[in-house]
Amino acid sequence: MFVAGASWKHAHPEAQVGFLIMRGVVNPAAHPELEASKRALEADLRAQFSGLGRAALAALAPFPAYAAYYKRFKKTYHVQSQLESIVHRDRPIPSVAALVEAMFMAEVKNGLLTAGHDLDRLQLPITVAAAAGAERYTLLRGQEQQATAGDMLMADQAGVISSVIYGPDQRTQINAATRNVAFAVYAPAGIAAEAVRAHLADIRHYVRRVAPDAEAQTPIILSAAVA
Repeated sequence: MFVAGASWKHAHPEAQVGFLIMRGVVNPAAHPELEASKRALEADLRAQFSGLGRAALAALAPFPAYAAYYKRFKKTYHVQSQLESIVHRDRPIPSVAALVEAMFMAEVKNGLLTAGHDLDRLQLPITVAAAAGAERYTLLRGQEQQATAGDMLMADQAGVISSVIYGPDQRTQINAATRNVAFAVYAPAGIAAEAVRAHLADIRHYVRRVAPDAEAQTPIILSAAVA
């Protein structure tokens, strides 16, 4: 189901990606148990990080690893900014839809970049690659985007489904009818496989707050160094 492309292994030899597939999920616009988990997570994050300024927060793992990656492309890591807005500006975790919120909760808790896809819209296998720079795909907001050469991306048999710099695609996005879902984590050099596994376990936990009977496959971690 998942292939480590030669271009990825060559361009990002210390990177890893993680995948979690869950079946039998639901995706309501709101769910009381997930809302309670969101409020609890917000409180935990503020208690843990409110005493840290931006520089101190940026020094905490895994942010230096992402900062180094994004700097290559003259970008900044947005998940760190999202955590700062929750901790220092008292902004709530956004209300979008349950599966997206579960993924976002784990992102701000662990700092790891994640994309979510409707499994039934994917044309497997998924290949992890380094962009050549000519690839194009449609972003969530409907804008066509050309990939940046060297950026990590994932593609199924129909085309690109996400990249680190520009995010997930529109074609395979999670929607109200999603019943089977695939979560994918990008982990650049400097992030341990154990952190990726723990992150995927958090996503599974949050999804099961909404869909307690959802089936989760064993997470898969691909390492460019050994794949």
